Amino acid sequence: MKDLNKISVEQKELPSGNVQVKFFIEDEVRPMYGYLLTNEPKPVGEIILEIQERMLQRRMSMSGINPFSLKNPVKEDHNFYLYSA
Repeated sequence: MKDLNKISVEQKELPSGNVQVKFFIEDEVRPMYGYLLTNEPKPVGEIILEIQERMLQRRMSMSGINPFSLKNPVKEDHNFYLYSA
């Protein structure tokens, strides 16, 4: 797994009571950013662990799958979005 020690987060409470976390992954080769939706405010350490776990899950679900095959489609996670910066 990539070294994800360079993750910075910003939390914003939404009118719904959920918390939107915007995160930045500082990487010289491939910087990324994304959003995580949680039900409640969490400590930064827990948020970083959750981001790492979700990235690992995404990587595991994408490995070994033919992108043109309809078998074993990757499950969409509507509470976690990741983009290249």
